[in-house]
Amino acid sequence: MKTIYIFIFPLVFAFLFTQCETGRTTTEGMSVTGKVGEILVVCDQAIWDSPIQETLDSQLVKFILPYFPDVPTFNLTHRTPKHFTEGVKRFRNTLFLNIDPKYSGEYGKIEKRTDVWAKGQLVIDVTGKDYNQLIETCRKGLGKVHDEFDEASWRRLLNNFKRHKPTVTNKAIQNNFGIDISLPSGSKLVTKRPNFYRVAFPDASRPIEFVGVSEDVGAIFSGVMIYQYEYKDSSQFDFETLLKARDTMLRYNAPSEIEGMYMGTQYNEIVYPEGNTISSIYNVDGYEMRGMFVFKGRQKFGTGGAFWAFHFVHPKRKKLICISGYVDAPATTTWTHAIREVEAVLRSVKLVE
Repeated sequence: MKTIYIFIFPLVFAFLFTQCETGRTTTEGMSVTGKVGEILVVCDQAIWDSPIQETLDSQLVKFILPYFPDVPTFNLTHRTPKHFTEGVKRFRNTLFLNIDPKYSGEYGKIEKRTDVWAKGQLVIDVTGKDYNQLIETCRKGLGKVHDEFDEASWRRLLNNFKRHKPTVTNKAIQNNFGIDISLPSGSKLVTKRPNFYRVAFPDASRPIEFVGVSEDVGAIFSGVMIYQYEYKDSSQFDFETLLKARDTMLRYNAPSEIEGMYMGTQYNEIVYPEGNTISSIYNVDGYEMRGMFVFKGRQKFGTGGAFWAFHFVHPKRKKLICISGYVDAPATTTWTHAIREVEAVLRSVKLVE
C-alpha cells in the first residue's frame, strides 16, 4: 500500500512521499465497489451535520463544464465509523474525516492511501487535533483532494482498457493515424474513411454497480471519432479555427440517421465550447475541448449530447489529429461514467510512428 502525506501550511502544500506495507494481502482479487462518480465520506454524525458539509460540497462536488444537464465529477454519500463495515470497505473513493486529540501537528494532515481494501481503491484521511483545525484543513486542502479522486477515476478506467489485447480496431487506428489509444473492450469500428474513423463503445462497457442495490444505466450511446488533416503551422490551434475545422469534418463524415442532418457543434452561450492545453500519459501535448453537439441540417435541430476532444500534431506525418469522444444519453441518466470513459481514451494517446 502506498501512502502519501500532505501537510497543510498557510498557502503552501509540502509533500512527503513514503511507502508503507500493510503486512497482509487483502486487495488480492478484490475489486472496488460503489457507484462511479461518488465519494464515501466516513466521519461522526456530528461532523457531517456541521458547517464542514458546506466545505465538502463546494470543494468536492464540482462539474465537468460546459455540459447541460450538469455533469458532476462526484456526489457525496455518508457513513459513520460505526457503519463503515465490510460491505462498504471496498468503496472506490473513500474520505475519512478524523478528529484526533493526540495529534500534535501545528497544521492538519492529509494522507493518501491506495489499494487499501480493494485493488484500485483510493482512500484519503484528513486529520485535525480539533474541529477548528479539521475544518481549516478541509478548506485549504480539499481542492487538491478532489484532484486526486478525479485523476484516480479516469486512471482506473484506463488501466482496465489497457489490460485488453490489441484488436483489429486498434491496429487499423495505428496504421491509418500512427497512434495508439486504449479502448473499452468490445469497441467497434463503424465508420472507416481515409481521414475519418468512428469507433462505437459497447453497451456492455456500462457497469451496473451496486452496494446492495443495482443501478439502471439507461440507454447511452458513446464512442470516439478520429480525424486528421494537413498540419501547416501553429495558427491552426486557434480556438475558433479548431471549431471551424471540427464542423467541416463532422458535416461530411458524421451524418444522422435522419436524411439531411449531420452532427454539428452547439454554440449557445450556456454551453459554448471551452478548452485548455493538456498532455496524455505518454507526453503527447495538445489542446482539449469540451462542449455539446447537436444534429443540424434542417430548420429544427435534432437530438444531441456531449463531446470531449483532444487535438494534437503527429510530427512525423505532419498531420493535425483530433480524437473527439461523444456521449448521447437521456437527461434522466447520469453521464458521468460515459464521459469518464471518453476522458480515459483521450489520456491514453500514444504516437507509434
